[in-house]
Amino acid sequence: MTVDPVKLTADLIRCASVTPVEGGALQLLDQVLSAAGFTCTRVDRGEVSNLFARWGVGANGRTFGFNGHTDVVPVGDLDAWTVDPFGAEIKDGFMYGRGATDMKSGVAAFAAAAIDFVQDTPPDGSIVLAITGDEEGIAVDGTVALLDWMDANNERMDHCLVGEPTCPNEMGEMMKIGRRGSMNAYFICKGVQGHSAYPHRAKNPMPAMAQLMANLAAHELDQGTEHFDASTLAVVTIDTGNPADNVIPAETRSTVNIRFNDTHTSDALTTWLQTEVDKVSAATDIEISMRVRVSGESFVTPLGELSDLISKAVKAETGVTPKPSTTGGTSDARFVKSHCPVVEFGLVGRTMHEVDERVEVENIHKLKAIYTRILTDYFA
Repeated sequence: MTVDPVKLTADLIRCASVTPVEGGALQLLDQVLSAAGFTCTRVDRGEVSNLFARWGVGANGRTFGFNGHTDVVPVGDLDAWTVDPFGAEIKDGFMYGRGATDMKSGVAAFAAAAIDFVQDTPPDGSIVLAITGDEEGIAVDGTVALLDWMDANNERMDHCLVGEPTCPNEMGEMMKIGRRGSMNAYFICKGVQGHSAYPHRAKNPMPAMAQLMANLAAHELDQGTEHFDASTLAVVTIDTGNPADNVIPAETRSTVNIRFNDTHTSDALTTWLQTEVDKVSAATDIEISMRVRVSGESFVTPLGELSDLISKAVKAETGVTPKPSTTGGTSDARFVKSHCPVVEFGLVGRTMHEVDERVEVENIHKLKAIYTRILTDYFA
Protein backbone atom coordinates (compact mmCIF):
# COMPACT_ATOMS: atom_id res chain seq x y z
CA MET A 1 0.00 0.00 0.00
CA THR A 2 1.51 3.29 -1.11
CA VAL A 3 1.57 6.43 1.02
CA ASP A 4 -0.35 9.38 -0.42
CA PRO A 5 1.89 12.45 0.09
CA VAL A 6 -1.05 14.83 -0.40
CA LYS A 7 -3.06 13.24 2.40
CA LEU A 8 0.00 13.19 4.63
CA THR A 9 0.64 16.87 3.87
CA ALA A 10 -2.95 17.69 4.83
CA ASP A 11 -2.70 15.71 8.06
CA LEU A 12 0.51 17.56 8.96
CA ILE A 13 -0.97 20.98 8.16
CA ARG A 14 -3.83 20.23 10.55
CA CYS A 15 -1.22 19.99 13.31
CA ALA A 16 -0.80 23.56 14.57
CA SER A 17 2.95 23.27 15.09
CA VAL A 18 3.99 26.91 15.40
CA THR A 19 7.60 27.05 16.65
CA PRO A 20 8.41 25.56 19.16
CA VAL A 21 5.07 23.77 19.68
CA GLU A 22 5.16 20.19 18.39
CA GLY A 23 1.43 20.23 17.69
CA GLY A 24 1.19 16.50 16.99
CA ALA A 25 3.15 16.64 13.71
CA LEU A 26 6.11 14.57 14.85
CA GLN A 27 3.82 12.17 16.71
CA LEU A 28 1.98 11.59 13.44
CA LEU A 29 5.20 10.96 11.52
CA ASP A 30 6.44 8.65 14.26
CA GLN A 31 3.29 6.54 13.91
CA VAL A 32 3.41 6.44 10.11
CA LEU A 33 7.11 5.64 9.91
CA SER A 34 7.08 3.10 12.74
CA ALA A 35 4.22 1.23 11.07
CA ALA A 36 6.38 0.97 7.94
CA GLY A 37 9.30 -0.60 9.78
CA PHE A 38 11.40 2.45 10.58
CA THR A 39 13.04 2.64 13.99
CA CYS A 40 12.01 5.99 15.42
CA THR A 41 13.63 7.88 18.28
CA ARG A 42 12.52 11.17 19.78
CA VAL A 43 15.51 13.45 20.24
CA ASP A 44 13.92 16.28 22.20
CA ARG A 45 16.10 19.00 23.70
CA GLY A 46 14.99 21.99 25.70
CA GLU A 47 11.54 23.03 24.47
CA VAL A 48 12.13 21.52 21.04
CA SER A 49 10.82 18.20 19.72
CA ASN A 50 12.83 16.24 17.13
CA LEU A 51 12.46 12.88 15.43
CA PHE A 52 15.15 10.54 14.14
CA ALA A 53 13.95 7.66 11.96
CA ARG A 54 16.08 4.93 10.44
CA TRP A 55 15.39 2.04 8.11
CA GLY A 56 18.13 -0.54 7.75
CA VAL A 57 21.27 -1.45 9.65
CA GLY A 58 23.97 1.19 9.60
CA ALA A 59 26.75 -1.28 8.82
CA ASN A 60 25.18 -2.32 5.52
CA GLY A 61 26.03 -0.21 2.52
CA ARG A 62 25.52 3.52 2.33
CA THR A 63 23.09 5.71 4.23
CA PHE A 64 21.01 8.35 2.49
CA GLY A 65 19.43 11.00 4.66
CA PHE A 66 16.57 13.45 4.42
CA ASN A 67 16.30 16.49 6.64
CA GLY A 68 13.34 18.80 7.16
CA HIS A 69 11.15 20.53 9.70
CA THR A 70 7.53 20.41 10.77
CA ASP A 71 7.43 23.69 12.67
CA VAL A 72 5.87 26.72 11.01
CA VAL A 73 5.90 30.48 11.43
CA PRO A 74 2.93 32.17 13.13
CA VAL A 75 -0.27 32.73 11.17
CA GLY A 76 -0.14 36.51 11.51
CA ASP A 77 -3.38 38.38 10.86
CA LEU A 78 -5.98 35.61 10.97
CA ASP A 79 -8.64 37.90 9.48
CA ALA A 80 -6.50 38.33 6.37
CA TRP A 81 -6.68 34.61 5.59
CA THR A 82 -9.46 33.45 3.25
CA VAL A 83 -9.25 29.90 4.64
CA ASP A 84 -8.51 28.18 7.94
CA PRO A 85 -4.69 28.32 8.16
CA PHE A 86 -4.69 24.85 9.70
CA GLY A 87 -7.51 23.43 7.62
CA ALA A 88 -5.57 22.07 4.60
CA GLU A 89 -8.39 23.13 2.29
CA ILE A 90 -7.95 22.30 -1.39
CA LYS A 91 -9.36 24.62 -4.04
CA ASP A 92 -8.44 25.25 -7.67
CA GLY A 93 -5.65 22.68 -7.51
CA PHE A 94 -3.90 24.21 -4.49
CA MET A 95 -3.75 23.10 -0.87
CA TYR A 96 -3.88 26.01 1.58
CA GLY A 97 -2.45 26.24 5.04
CA ARG A 98 0.47 27.36 7.16
CA GLY A 99 3.36 25.09 6.28
CA ALA A 100 1.82 24.00 2.98
CA THR A 101 4.97 25.17 1.21
CA ASP A 102 7.44 25.56 4.07
CA MET A 103 7.72 22.67 4.49
CA LYS A 104 5.17 20.08 5.54
CA SER A 105 4.66 19.08 1.92
CA GLY A 106 8.40 18.44 1.57
CA VAL A 107 8.46 16.30 4.71
CA ALA A 108 5.38 14.39 3.56
CA ALA A 109 6.94 13.80 0.14
CA PHE A 110 10.22 12.40 1.42
CA ALA A 111 8.53 10.34 4.14
CA ALA A 112 6.14 8.85 1.59
CA ALA A 113 8.97 8.20 -0.88
CA ALA A 114 11.12 6.53 1.77
CA ILE A 115 8.31 4.31 3.06
CA ASP A 116 7.25 3.11 -0.38
CA PHE A 117 10.84 2.59 -1.48
CA VAL A 118 11.87 0.34 1.40
CA GLN A 119 8.68 -1.70 1.07
CA ASP A 120 8.88 -2.10 -2.72
CA THR A 121 12.65 -2.41 -3.21
CA PRO A 122 14.49 -2.75 0.12
CA PRO A 123 17.97 -1.30 -0.47
CA ASP A 124 21.34 -2.70 0.55
CA GLY A 125 21.85 0.25 2.82
CA SER A 126 19.98 2.57 5.13
CA ILE A 127 17.68 5.57 4.96
CA VAL A 128 17.59 8.20 7.68
CA LEU A 129 14.97 10.89 8.25
CA ALA A 130 16.08 13.67 10.60
CA ILE A 131 13.07 15.90 11.25
CA THR A 132 13.04 18.85 13.61
CA GLY A 133 10.38 20.95 15.29
CA ASP A 134 12.58 24.06 15.36
CA GLU A 135 13.92 25.43 12.10
CA GLU A 136 11.94 28.65 12.01
CA GLY A 137 13.16 29.75 15.47
CA ILE A 138 16.71 30.18 16.75
CA ALA A 139 17.37 26.56 15.79
CA VAL A 140 19.85 25.68 18.52
CA ASP A 141 17.95 22.60 19.74
CA GLY A 142 16.62 21.37 16.41
CA THR A 143 18.76 19.83 13.68
CA VAL A 144 21.82 20.64 15.81
CA ALA A 145 20.41 18.42 18.56
CA LEU A 146 19.71 15.65 16.05
CA LEU A 147 23.28 15.79 14.72
CA ASP A 148 24.69 15.84 18.25
CA TRP A 149 22.62 12.77 19.10
CA MET A 150 23.74 11.03 15.90
CA ASP A 151 27.39 11.66 16.74
CA ALA A 152 26.92 10.35 20.28
CA ASN A 153 25.16 7.21 19.02
CA ASN A 154 27.43 6.43 16.06
CA GLU A 155 24.70 7.26 13.56
CA ARG A 156 25.63 8.74 10.22
CA MET A 157 24.42 9.92 6.85
CA ASP A 158 26.72 9.59 3.85
CA HIS A 159 24.70 12.12 1.86
CA CYS A 160 21.75 14.28 2.82
CA LEU A 161 18.97 16.04 0.96
CA VAL A 162 17.17 18.89 2.73
CA GLY A 163 13.62 19.18 1.43
CA GLU A 164 13.21 22.95 1.73
CA PRO A 165 11.26 24.75 -1.03
CA THR A 166 14.06 25.76 -3.41
CA CYS A 167 12.26 26.70 -6.62
CA PRO A 168 11.34 30.39 -7.06
CA ASN A 169 8.58 30.03 -9.65
CA GLU A 170 8.67 26.74 -11.55
CA MET A 171 8.87 23.20 -10.22
CA GLY A 172 12.36 21.81 -10.76
CA GLU A 173 14.17 25.01 -11.66
CA MET A 174 16.59 25.33 -8.74
CA MET A 175 18.53 23.36 -6.15
CA LYS A 176 20.63 24.87 -3.39
CA ILE A 177 24.26 23.72 -3.20
CA GLY A 178 25.18 26.19 -0.48
CA ARG A 179 24.00 29.10 1.59
CA ARG A 180 25.31 32.46 2.69
CA GLY A 181 26.25 32.84 6.31
CA SER A 182 24.05 34.90 8.59
CA MET A 183 24.80 36.93 11.70
CA ASN A 184 23.20 39.69 13.74
CA ALA A 185 25.02 42.46 15.58
CA TYR A 186 23.29 44.30 18.42
CA PHE A 187 24.54 47.75 19.44
CA ILE A 188 23.87 49.95 22.46
CA CYS A 189 24.99 53.58 22.56
CA LYS A 190 24.97 55.03 26.09
CA GLY A 191 25.01 58.74 26.87
CA VAL A 192 23.58 61.03 29.53
CA GLN A 193 19.91 62.03 29.60
CA GLY A 194 19.02 65.70 29.65
CA HIS A 195 16.73 68.51 28.53
CA SER A 196 16.82 69.10 24.79
CA ALA A 197 17.08 72.86 25.42
CA TYR A 198 20.38 72.31 27.21
CA PRO A 199 22.26 69.78 25.08
CA HIS A 200 25.60 70.80 26.59
CA ARG A 201 24.44 69.35 29.93
CA ALA A 202 23.61 65.99 28.37
CA LYS A 203 25.48 63.53 26.21
CA ASN A 204 23.30 62.57 23.27
CA PRO A 205 23.86 58.99 22.01
CA MET A 206 21.70 59.49 18.92
CA PRO A 207 24.26 61.14 16.58
CA ALA A 208 26.80 58.45 17.41
CA MET A 209 24.32 55.68 16.59
CA ALA A 210 23.23 57.44 13.40
CA GLN A 211 26.87 57.80 12.32
CA LEU A 212 27.69 54.18 13.09
CA MET A 213 24.68 52.86 11.19
CA ALA A 214 25.42 55.13 8.23
CA ASN A 215 29.04 53.96 8.11
CA LEU A 216 28.09 50.30 8.23
CA ALA A 217 25.32 50.63 5.64
CA ALA A 218 27.59 52.50 3.22
CA HIS A 219 30.36 49.90 3.35
CA GLU A 220 30.65 47.48 0.41
CA LEU A 221 31.52 44.10 1.86
CA ASP A 222 32.40 42.52 -1.51
CA GLN A 223 31.15 42.17 -5.09
CA GLY A 224 30.27 38.50 -4.98
CA THR A 225 32.23 35.32 -5.65
CA GLU A 226 32.07 32.36 -8.04
CA HIS A 227 29.11 30.75 -6.29
CA PHE A 228 27.63 33.66 -4.34
CA ASP A 229 26.02 37.04 -4.83
CA ALA A 230 27.50 40.00 -3.00
CA SER A 231 27.27 39.96 0.79
CA THR A 232 24.70 42.29 2.30
CA LEU A 233 24.39 44.32 5.48
CA ALA A 234 20.97 45.65 6.48
CA VAL A 235 20.17 48.00 9.33
CA VAL A 236 16.97 46.40 10.57
CA THR A 237 16.10 48.47 13.63
CA ILE A 238 17.06 51.59 15.59
CA ASP A 239 15.13 51.78 18.86
CA THR A 240 15.21 54.56 21.41
CA GLY A 241 11.82 54.29 23.10
CA ASN A 242 11.72 57.99 23.85
CA PRO A 243 8.13 59.34 23.84
CA ALA A 244 9.18 62.87 24.86
CA ASP A 245 10.27 65.38 22.24
CA ASN A 246 12.08 67.58 24.76
CA VAL A 247 14.31 64.90 26.32
CA ILE A 248 17.69 63.76 25.11
CA PRO A 249 17.68 59.97 25.73
CA ALA A 250 20.25 58.17 27.81
CA GLU A 251 20.67 55.32 25.35
CA THR A 252 19.62 53.95 21.98
CA ARG A 253 19.85 50.48 20.45
CA SER A 254 20.15 49.11 16.94
CA THR A 255 20.50 45.82 15.10
CA VAL A 256 22.10 44.91 11.79
CA ASN A 257 21.82 41.64 9.88
CA ILE A 258 24.66 40.48 7.65
CA ARG A 259 24.29 37.78 5.00
CA PHE A 260 27.81 36.91 3.91
CA ASN A 261 29.44 34.80 1.25
CA ASP A 262 32.62 32.74 1.31
CA THR A 263 34.79 35.85 1.18
CA HIS A 264 34.19 36.23 4.91
CA THR A 265 33.92 34.39 8.19
CA SER A 266 31.79 35.54 11.10
CA ASP A 267 34.95 36.07 13.17
CA ALA A 268 36.47 38.38 10.56
CA LEU A 269 33.24 40.35 10.24
CA THR A 270 32.96 40.66 14.02
CA THR A 271 36.46 42.12 14.12
CA TRP A 272 35.58 44.62 11.40
CA LEU A 273 32.38 45.64 13.20
CA GLN A 274 34.29 46.22 16.42
CA THR A 275 36.79 48.40 14.58
CA GLU A 276 33.93 50.54 13.24
CA VAL A 277 32.42 50.77 16.73
CA ASP A 278 35.74 51.90 18.21
CA LYS A 279 36.16 54.61 15.56
CA VAL A 280 32.74 56.15 16.22
CA SER A 281 33.07 55.83 19.99
CA ALA A 282 36.41 57.62 19.94
CA ALA A 283 35.09 60.38 17.69
CA THR A 284 31.92 61.02 19.70
CA ASP A 285 32.95 60.13 23.26
CA ILE A 286 29.91 57.85 23.46
CA GLU A 287 30.14 54.39 25.03
CA ILE A 288 29.11 51.79 22.46
CA SER A 289 28.74 48.09 23.24
CA MET A 290 28.22 45.30 20.71
CA ARG A 291 26.92 41.74 20.93
CA VAL A 292 27.00 39.30 18.01
CA ARG A 293 24.90 36.20 17.32
CA VAL A 294 25.96 33.94 14.46
CA SER A 295 23.31 31.76 12.82
CA GLY A 296 25.74 29.97 10.53
CA GLU A 297 28.77 30.28 8.28
CA SER A 298 28.61 30.30 4.50
CA PHE A 299 29.24 27.01 2.73
CA VAL A 300 29.22 25.35 -0.69
CA THR A 301 28.84 21.67 -1.48
CA PRO A 302 31.02 21.12 -4.57
CA LEU A 303 29.17 19.91 -7.63
CA GLY A 304 29.50 16.15 -7.89
CA GLU A 305 27.77 12.90 -7.00
CA LEU A 306 24.92 14.32 -4.90
CA SER A 307 24.05 17.31 -7.07
CA ASP A 308 24.30 15.16 -10.21
CA LEU A 309 21.98 12.56 -8.65
CA ILE A 310 19.38 15.21 -7.80
CA SER A 311 19.67 17.00 -11.13
CA LYS A 312 19.16 13.77 -13.06
CA ALA A 313 16.08 12.82 -11.06
CA VAL A 314 14.51 16.28 -11.34
CA LYS A 315 15.10 16.36 -15.11
CA ALA A 316 13.59 12.89 -15.52
CA GLU A 317 10.40 13.76 -13.61
CA THR A 318 9.85 17.40 -14.66
CA GLY A 319 11.82 17.93 -17.86
CA VAL A 320 13.62 20.80 -16.13
CA THR A 321 17.30 20.87 -15.19
CA PRO A 322 17.71 22.56 -11.80
CA LYS A 323 20.16 25.45 -11.56
CA PRO A 324 22.70 25.13 -8.73
CA SER A 325 22.24 28.17 -6.49
CA THR A 326 23.27 29.68 -3.17
CA THR A 327 20.62 32.41 -3.09
CA GLY A 328 18.04 33.05 -0.39
CA GLY A 329 18.17 32.89 3.37
CA THR A 330 19.55 30.23 5.67
CA SER A 331 18.41 26.66 6.25
CA ASP A 332 19.42 23.73 8.41
CA ALA A 333 21.75 22.64 5.63
CA ARG A 334 24.22 25.00 7.34
CA PHE A 335 24.40 22.47 10.17
CA VAL A 336 24.25 19.29 8.09
CA LYS A 337 27.23 20.41 5.94
CA SER A 338 29.57 19.62 8.83
CA HIS A 339 28.23 16.05 8.96
CA CYS A 340 28.11 15.06 5.29
CA PRO A 341 27.64 16.47 1.77
CA VAL A 342 24.25 18.20 1.56
CA VAL A 343 22.09 19.67 -1.19
CA GLU A 344 18.59 21.13 -0.94
CA PHE A 345 15.74 20.50 -3.33
CA GLY A 346 12.03 20.99 -2.89
CA LEU A 347 8.88 22.70 -4.06
CA VAL A 348 8.08 26.19 -5.32
CA GLY A 349 8.43 28.54 -2.35
CA ARG A 350 6.65 31.59 -3.70
CA THR A 351 3.98 31.81 -0.96
CA MET A 352 5.97 30.58 2.07
CA HIS A 353 5.31 32.59 5.25
CA GLU A 354 2.55 34.54 3.46
CA VAL A 355 -1.15 34.86 4.20
CA ASP A 356 -2.95 32.06 2.33
CA GLU A 357 0.24 30.03 1.99
CA ARG A 358 -0.45 27.30 -0.55
CA VAL A 359 1.12 24.52 -2.61
CA GLU A 360 0.09 23.09 -5.96
CA VAL A 361 -1.26 19.62 -5.25
CA GLU A 362 0.19 18.12 -8.43
CA ASN A 363 3.67 19.24 -7.38
CA ILE A 364 3.48 17.28 -4.12
CA HIS A 365 3.07 14.11 -6.18
CA LYS A 366 5.93 15.21 -8.46
CA LEU A 367 8.18 15.80 -5.48
CA LYS A 368 7.53 12.33 -4.10
CA ALA A 369 8.36 10.89 -7.53
CA ILE A 370 11.62 12.87 -7.63
CA TYR A 371 12.63 11.71 -4.17
CA THR A 372 11.75 8.12 -5.07
CA ARG A 373 13.91 8.28 -8.19
CA ILE A 374 16.78 9.74 -6.15
CA LEU A 375 16.61 6.80 -3.74
CA THR A 376 16.33 4.29 -6.58
CA ASP A 377 19.38 5.68 -8.37
CA TYR A 378 21.39 6.11 -5.16
CA PHE A 379 21.02 2.48 -4.16
CA ALA A 380 21.16 1.06 -7.71
